[in-house]
Amino acid sequence: MQQLQSGRHFLQIPGPTNVPDRILRSIERPTIDHRGPEFKGLCFEVLEGIKEIFQTREPVIIYPASGTGAWEAALVNTHSSGEKVLMYDTGHFASTWYKLAIKLGLDAQLLPGSWREGVKPDEIEQALSEDKDRNIKSVCVVHNDTATGITSDIPAIRKAIDKSGHNALLCVDTISSLGSIDYRHDDWGVDVTVGGSQKGLMLPPGLSFNAVSKIAIAASERANLPRSYWDWQDMLKANKEGVFPYTPSTNLLYGLREAIRMLLEEGLDQVFYRHGRLADAARASVKAWELELNAVNLREYSNSLTAVLLPKKHDADEFRKVVLENFNVSLGNGLGKLNGKLFRIGHLGDFNEPMLLGTLGAIEMGLELSKIPHRPDGLRAAMDSLVNKN
Repeated sequence: MQQLQSGRHFLQIPGPTNVPDRILRSIERPTIDHRGPEFKGLCFEVLEGIKEIFQTREPVIIYPASGTGAWEAALVNTHSSGEKVLMYDTGHFASTWYKLAIKLGLDAQLLPGSWREGVKPDEIEQALSEDKDRNIKSVCVVHNDTATGITSDIPAIRKAIDKSGHNALLCVDTISSLGSIDYRHDDWGVDVTVGGSQKGLMLPPGLSFNAVSKIAIAASERANLPRSYWDWQDMLKANKEGVFPYTPSTNLLYGLREAIRMLLEEGLDQVFYRHGRLADAARASVKAWELELNAVNLREYSNSLTAVLLPKKHDADEFRKVVLENFNVSLGNGLGKLNGKLFRIGHLGDFNEPMLLGTLGAIEMGLELSKIPHRPDGLRAAMDSLVNKN
């Protein structure tokens, strides 16, 4: 029988993240008539408020779904059967989106990556420049790959597309960066932005998003991939009336309204600064332990999570088990070809300094118990980083 552990469980995977009490209290309200006047007020408020989080003036479509649903919605609304899609392999989630595109009957090309570096814009530019007949209909990339701890430069990718003279749409996954890392749908010239509720937005899983440009909406009127549940046109038409074309996740929308209020009360600039400050401290710990970050380029370090490689012959999943069973702290596992090779520290959402230090302390004790070679200086390094950037 598993030993009962006192205190609060530390959920420090990179999502789902900790749900703050304000949001929990909002979600537990009684459900209301989703065709009535009270719901219309809620609907209009969240549809306008979520635009500020995506930093867009264009529509944001909300689905009762996980982020995978928003991936599918982005593709089926903008493509016809057999059309070409250009993607880049920055990690498990980029490759999974690619596999989804293949299942939908698209001719998807996945540019190879090392899973230790972000998207290389010059490779996007070259691929588009070689597409003389303009058969590639979209470029789909992940802003912050949750599996690898790598953040790609979206403005540079937009610039590469423009430099090539190509008319491909730009679709971006922000599931683990929205509300955590600066992201600007309009200013960066993105056509479709994919988001999810369970990370920087501090909600349980169950809502996903498509922020859509005018160009993307026009593409949806020509696209012929089958769609019903995911149809933007049905959603946009219903949303103008303050309703959804089917039963919405009313209680999660209560929570979304509160999440938007919390993010805007703190201020997006401060939210991004807080995430960066905590991420710097986490990375300072890894450096002090003399362990290796998965991301190799400083400018691509993720401020949502830190992916840490363990020395060879040490199983990351066994290490995570030691930390969980001894200190009641959950760390993220390695995914795909990184399975067993690394662990991931989530430091996004409703998160502060004591939570980070508790997590890092548990990791340092876990390294000692697991007899993994390291210097026991990580916690001190994190505290120094936080104090120096206070």
